[in-house]
Amino acid sequence: MQRVTQILDTRLQEAGDTLPVSGHLDEKGYSLGGHDFTLPEGIDYDLVLTNAGEGILATGMLRAHVEGTCDRCLGKAEFDVNGEVDEYYLFKAPQEPVDQDDDDDVDFALVGPDNTIDLTDALSSALLMETPFVVLCREDCKGLCPVCGANLNEVDCGHGAQIEAERERDRMDASPFSALRDLHLDE
Repeated sequence: MQRVTQILDTRLQEAGDTLPVSGHLDEKGYSLGGHDFTLPEGIDYDLVLTNAGEGILATGMLRAHVEGTCDRCLGKAEFDVNGEVDEYYLFKAPQEPVDQDDDDDVDFALVGPDNTIDLTDALSSALLMETPFVVLCREDCKGLCPVCGANLNEVDCGHGAQIEAERERDRMDASPFSALRDLHLDE
């Protein structure tokens, strides 16, 4: 993701001061977990920077329209991301060493020596956290036929009934009562 830095100006000198920040990133895409996604409209964000005394709190929302590949049918999948941005930037590093084992307490960055904050990681995290692990073109996507590879959302190749009949036969054969099938009580 392209770098996003914000210069902290005089409007954030006192504790409690706020500064609204919004912007647009012409980001083309990103990758996550073996998936490649495109961002045809880029990324928009609206944040509020608040002087919290010991640092700057950046909160707000990130919005993007995302296109990728459906995990079931390999067709085009589209979804919207509305991610929550929440990052804390300390003016100076803590005096006490931070326990690296407790990740909940290690959620901050530092204000740069040139009085800037780097919003890149906060925006990237918001985008990644709202990207679904399983990407579908639609909730009820039927996927591909395991026999012929046809997209079952578009055609019914008939293999589904054949596969289901085979599964039912296998289920009946695996039943402990399958031996009774050949028992003839009327003799």
